[in-house]
Amino acid sequence: MVSRSYSNLLDLVTGGSPTYGRLGKRLPRVMTVAGIICDLDEENSNSVGSEALSSVSQERVIIVGNQLPLRAHRRPDDSGWNFSWDEDSLLLQLKDGLGEDVEVIYIGCLREEIEPGEQDDVSLTLLETFKCVPTFLPPDLFSKFYHGFCKQHLWPLFHYMLPLSPDLGGRFDRSLWQAYVSVNKIFADKVMEVISPDDDYVWVHDYHLMVLPTFLRKRFNRVKLGFFLHSPFPSSEIYRTLPVRDELLRALLNSDLIGFHTFDYARHFLSCCSRMLGLAYQSKRGYIGLEYYGRTVSIKILQVGIHMGQLQSVLNLPETEARVAELRDQFMGRVVLLGVDDMDIFKGISLKLLAMEQLLVQHPEWRGKVVLVQIANPARGRGRDVQEVQSETASTARRINETFGRLGYQPVILIDNPLQFYERIAYYVIAECCLVTAVRDGMNLIPYEYIICRQGNEKLDQMLQLDPSVPKKSMLVVSEFVGCSPSLSGAIRVNPWNIDSVAEAMDVALEMSDHEKQLRHEKHYRYVSTHDVGYWAHSFLQDLERTCKDHVRRRCWGIGFGLGFRVIALDPNFRKLSVEHIVSAYKRTKNRAILLDYDGTIMPQTSINKTPTSEAIAILNSLCNDPRNIVFLVSGRDKETLSNWFSSCDKLELAAEHGYFLRQNHDAEWETCVLVADFDWKQIAEPVMKLYTETTDGSAIEAKESALVWHYQYADPDFGSCQAKELLDHLESVLSNEPVSVKSGQHIVEVKPQGVNKGLVAERLLSTMCQKGMLPDFVLCIGDDRSDEDMFEVITGAVAGPSLSPVAEVFACTVGQKPSKAKYYLEDTVEIVRMLQGLATASDQMARAAASQSSHKTT
Repeated sequence: MVSRSYSNLLDLVTGGSPTYGRLGKRLPRVMTVAGIICDLDEENSNSVGSEALSSVSQERVIIVGNQLPLRAHRRPDDSGWNFSWDEDSLLLQLKDGLGEDVEVIYIGCLREEIEPGEQDDVSLTLLETFKCVPTFLPPDLFSKFYHGFCKQHLWPLFHYMLPLSPDLGGRFDRSLWQAYVSVNKIFADKVMEVISPDDDYVWVHDYHLMVLPTFLRKRFNRVKLGFFLHSPFPSSEIYRTLPVRDELLRALLNSDLIGFHTFDYARHFLSCCSRMLGLAYQSKRGYIGLEYYGRTVSIKILQVGIHMGQLQSVLNLPETEARVAELRDQFMGRVVLLGVDDMDIFKGISLKLLAMEQLLVQHPEWRGKVVLVQIANPARGRGRDVQEVQSETASTARRINETFGRLGYQPVILIDNPLQFYERIAYYVIAECCLVTAVRDGMNLIPYEYIICRQGNEKLDQMLQLDPSVPKKSMLVVSEFVGCSPSLSGAIRVNPWNIDSVAEAMDVALEMSDHEKQLRHEKHYRYVSTHDVGYWAHSFLQDLERTCKDHVRRRCWGIGFGLGFRVIALDPNFRKLSVEHIVSAYKRTKNRAILLDYDGTIMPQTSINKTPTSEAIAILNSLCNDPRNIVFLVSGRDKETLSNWFSSCDKLELAAEHGYFLRQNHDAEWETCVLVADFDWKQIAEPVMKLYTETTDGSAIEAKESALVWHYQYADPDFGSCQAKELLDHLESVLSNEPVSVKSGQHIVEVKPQGVNKGLVAERLLSTMCQKGMLPDFVLCIGDDRSDEDMFEVITGAVAGPSLSPVAEVFACTVGQKPSKAKYYLEDTVEIVRMLQGLATASDQMARAAASQSSHKTT
């Protein structure tokens, strides 16, 4: 069953009457006949009843995750299921940041397997009671999706583990990828059941659902969609080994906002987009954005926080207080170091134990005084690597205890059985230092929990006999490869692979003065308590609203097949140039001005041979031979090259080096458009450019008569871009007193005389035609890059001015969909040439018609 909004679905399943959409602009889409979905008429959408219902509606967010924030228990009499909220779930906790007036719908799987015969009843119960929409997956499909592709391919790779052999993660399995895509499609179908696409925000979580944005964007082009990745994102050198790398990147780019825990993870993602998809990013007013087919995909960098309320409520439990008292007595006279980790290969548990061993070897004074309590949570994955970690951890702990233990003292206490949350909290309270030595981890919240628990409360202070007026203290030893590390500036950061270094960090933490520990704790507590999970969720949704605010006013349509699908989003005034429309205007006008760029417009940028084709020459000659046309080819190339290439175009007017040189026809002399006294500045600029060319492999200098251009198209994208920014600053500095302008363009940095631009050519053409008494009534200007924007600005600014006919037809056209001063676009050079061919054909037809008429009159 599919409907436009959650309330409709709920009404339908409960037998109630269907309600109207919240904005009152469209009636809900309902299933009227089995298997057929229809859109009802919109005639009544502005009725009083519709508006009244929409006025009391509230904002809604659809949260999509692999698992619902629910616990399920089968009833003792086996008559069904009991459900309750999972208070530990991040998806549930983030509601704190969304506000009471925001309605939240959850979509995800249940941890327990529900029999097919029970699924309808369970769905109804969860929808009515919890506003949860369960996604039921067949066991074999779920296994391939979760234990297969997610845990066998994505999770290891995102943690920098390459499948170098079948034993390490296993080779890429196409069937597991297909299962992953299939599950994401099932999730998309569930979202479609409840979404009101014009109003709702959708927030997708984690690497399990990375292709879901494509399915949603394909169905609803303007969907307001955010995605947050809760794991690391690897560097491009690691990520590029994934066979489906492009599919995943393009799928994520179908989101409006993509969130990462740290700048490192975001930087790696942006680097992948640059190197594999050729996309550039920039920061505008503090927000990082990627331009993707007219859409701006924003990047969010913010670490998730903890749920303060939940932690404090557990700290207040009598059970917690009792357990703290037990542990206080158990470790009386000892200093407790604490580790809390999942049992997997990336948490570095064995490295931590080896560092503990090294501490006891190098600092024998701590023997009998220091205890490392290592809590090992049950593994989330399965396989041989998990078994190896369990075995290594147990054997290492046993060896250390046998070597350094004695009656009544064990230096390592390994707890590998599941603990209640309050028990774990009790260990936090009594631990003098918390150790997190993961070799790679996304966002580990253990240090945050430890900080809050060490702050304690009045009851715990009394029980531990702590003076409330004395500041609390804590110490953290944190791996630099953990996502929370950048936010914990008071922690001792370590390389977990360097066991000696970790052992020394442990000793420093133990020896540190109480005053220093208090200062570090205060700094951490201030950050953790203000940047909780609610702050994170509120900030993310705020940015998502900002990113999506222009959705309604943009025209959107989809292109591409399968996971290559993407949406073109354009300003309503920016539209595709219709060949029929321009040919019609061309035929009814008498004085036509045509300005054409060359590279990227008539000739593709990617073409190695830049010489014009015979087809292009024929088209230009046909256009030039029409007495009603003046055709100007405006290029950045030098005049010798253009003279050679277009030697057979007698009437074609040429502008070389962006308008510095002009030539009216084949027999005319080249003339300069701007008077330049000297070019002494070249002696300053060229050595600087040579320096950057020598240090940037793949770059080159193009020396023109009027300009110097540094090209870095074939350099490494990141390094080339970095060098270009440095070169731009360097040149602006050394040429600050010279009459030149330094500009960056598409893979270039150019120095040229001030005042030289393609706009001068457009101004000269229009004024020349006016002087000849040919007031232009048709203007066509086509270009593909930043240098052509000057021409667009001149001709659009001339509309309704003295240099154009009052009824002039003006066509400023850019190549590809992108922000531009042009009002029209065509997709590529193929479409440009096809359109010019249409104009040339029209000229030929009119010439033949005129000749035929003339011959009839003569006869």
